[in-house]
Amino acid sequence: MTSISRNDAAASDPLGRAPRTAALTNLDLNLLVALDALLQNRSVTRAAAQMGLSQPALSASLARLRRHFDDPLLSRRGNEYHLTPLALLLRDRARTVLAGVERVFAAEPVFDPATSTREFTVVASDYSVATLGPPLAALLEREAPGVRLRFVGNTPSLIDDAAHALLGYDLILLPHGFIGELPHADLHEDRWVCLVATGNTAVGAALSVDQLRAMPWVMTFHSPTASTPAARRLRMAGIEPRIEVVTEQFLTVPALVAGSGRVAVLQERLAVSLPADVGVRVVEVPVDLGSLVEAMWWHPVNDRDPEHEYLRDVVRRAAAVVR
Repeated sequence: MTSISRNDAAASDPLGRAPRTAALTNLDLNLLVALDALLQNRSVTRAAAQMGLSQPALSASLARLRRHFDDPLLSRRGNEYHLTPLALLLRDRARTVLAGVERVFAAEPVFDPATSTREFTVVASDYSVATLGPPLAALLEREAPGVRLRFVGNTPSLIDDAAHALLGYDLILLPHGFIGELPHADLHEDRWVCLVATGNTAVGAALSVDQLRAMPWVMTFHSPTASTPAARRLRMAGIEPRIEVVTEQFLTVPALVAGSGRVAVLQERLAVSLPADVGVRVVEVPVDLGSLVEAMWWHPVNDRDPEHEYLRDVVRRAAAVVR
């Protein structure tokens, strides 16, 4: 890749605009903090309280942000503020960039887990938290007692823009099939099983393909751009689920199946850990849904970061307990 000096960058813009690095030097980093607080709270009062500032001080920051973006960002409707289309676009970007900035300034010249106070942020589903969270937290408690582990729920929009999101988060825990062309390491395998209500007498010891077609379903992450690998394999097998309930938390699936005629697929590790009185039973899937390979994904900028190398190592060791 050809390097571009500051002079080259300035000369390469035919419109005569200032180089991006020069433009950034004129910005107050505190405005990013204010922008994030305002967009998350949608209220000057609440954002000011969160930042420990007076309302007039934050109102002045909002005025500067409005001038910079040439957009009101927050528009009043009655007694409430609503985000403008640009503000909606900026909300997730501001949070991601701010998290990245915090990570930059939290970097330590020498990383010692025993004395570090670093916060590691991991994007994960409730399945990943339930499976890997306990052994990972136990290892960190023993080796890095000052470190904080924060789990952030994954969303379709975050996964769709994983490369950008990983500039603000340390890891994403996710099976294969969603993220490509980013560094990753496989952690453990799982498989899919079916859940039906304990009292569902229409289902015997096994399910048939015809029953899967006819029964109402509880489905996770069902949208045009988000679904589980199991749902995709069902459709490849010619089964179009008759979806009755959609949830984005795997741990809520058993309760939505219990006491009903519904069926759902769930990771076996979660299914076998359910309490006996939850009201569901496990039945084998009559079609091949393939195995689920859980992996951790990160941004290549962190490949040789000592702190990140430690995090990846401790996640691998936690996954070894799960296997």
